Amino acid sequence: MSHTSLQDLRRIAESMTALKGRSIVETSMLSDLRQLKLERSDGLIVVVALENDELGRPRLEVDVVRQPEEIHRHQLEVRFDAVS
Repeated sequence: MSHTSLQDLRRIAESMTALKGRSIVETSMLSDLRQLKLERSDGLIVVVALENDELGRPRLEVDVVRQPEEIHRHQLEVRFDAVS
């Protein structure tokens, strides 16, 4: 039986608390069932994955990612005029 550290459990609990009371608009799972992605309506993405540690033992990973509010804010538009 594998053991999860208290620190890892707290991090996972904090990540899952981010979902509380929110609407999930999209879910997807990898075909090998090792990763579940949940997308909230406000752009927050929660990824729950099963990874192997340094010794090859399975370990639960939970990551929370917030998409940038404005993706195109710092893009530079350059136009080229054709010379005939």
